Amino acid sequence: MFIKQVSVFIENEPGRLDNALRILGEGGIDILSVCIADTADYGVLRMIIKDSEKAHRILKEAGFVSRIDDVLAVVVDNKVGSFRKVMQKLHDEGINVKYVYGLCIPTEGAPIAIRTSDQEKTAEILERENVRTLSPGDLPEH
Repeated sequence: MFIKQVSVFIENEPGRLDNALRILGEGGIDILSVCIADTADYGVLRMIIKDSEKAHRILKEAGFVSRIDDVLAVVVDNKVGSFRKVMQKLHDEGINVKYVYGLCIPTEGAPIAIRTSDQEKTAEILERENVRTLSPGDLPEH
């Protein structure tokens, strides 16, 4: 039910993102999905990668600060209001959603990564409500 996400903290300066992506490419890492959020001083690059341990190791060896987190990947129908229904179920149970982003993973519907204040409880709610989730085995091989 959980998939691994690699988060990389990158100084907000020209070329730093390119350097991280170059290092991953040279290491044979295929990025399946990516999201970046920034502040004035740094950005957080979040990636779904089939071999997250290898990516984490390569980045650490190159001097980047990174970590691996579990995220939930839900698949919602391509209909107006479908995503809101999932979020409402979490809200009704007192779950705080920290962040979400769309995934570039081929599937029926819209795949979305979710990180919450209580991942285990979120997983229980999603299962109880029959919300489709993706597992590591659902990630494509490239």
